[in-house]
Amino acid sequence: MSMGEHQGSGFDSSANNQMKRLNTRHMGTERKEFAPVVIFDEPYWVFNFTRGPSEDWNCPFTYQVGRYDEVRPGMYTTPLFGGERDLHVGIDLGGPAGTPVHSFAEGTIHSFGINSEDGSYGPTVIVEYELSWPPTPHDINPKRKVWALYGHLSTESLDGLAPGQLVQSGARIATMGEKHENGGWEPHVHFQLSLIEPKVPDLPGVVRRADREQALVDYPDPRLVLGALY
Repeated sequence: MSMGEHQGSGFDSSANNQMKRLNTRHMGTERKEFAPVVIFDEPYWVFNFTRGPSEDWNCPFTYQVGRYDEVRPGMYTTPLFGGERDLHVGIDLGGPAGTPVHSFAEGTIHSFGINSEDGSYGPTVIVEYELSWPPTPHDINPKRKVWALYGHLSTESLDGLAPGQLVQSGARIATMGEKHENGGWEPHVHFQLSLIEPKVPDLPGVVRRADREQALVDYPDPRLVLGALY
């Protein structure tokens, strides 16, 4: 069974829960720069789903961000989540369907597939990286393997992929999928880091609140490579 996200009310939330940011900020001055996963060429919106989703508001921004380590009550209602999992442990990068998705560093294709359960990831790619961890500007820390899941992709994103295939830093590896193919979501990519090697092309994108402490260890903050999106 897949463990991705559930469609809920889509990728929108109520206007009074929102805050917008420009994409030019960084997590302090001492951080390693990686290639952007999604190129935001204009201001974007940062969602706050902690008060639950809303059907009566549409985001006016082309690009959006959904936060890491966020409890999202009322969003994950399909059987996939067992009525318990609502703590989001990735970052969502939203944009129009077909928006290119890039590898943040050089790596290799670990696995790929379609997680077809209602509310799951749909087409998914996992890339394996070997990085100085945690990342620093001068790579002073020992290297280790880190895996990144890219979910809610277009079906055509999987064409031509093969396990072990080299991907360059900044290379386009996928595009955002349409709602009919990406698990039932408004177009976005769910980006998640893992220090645990996935057995299949899937990771738990949301976990039980009781499992938060270990989940944040196993699935570290994507802003370590994405930068200070919020």
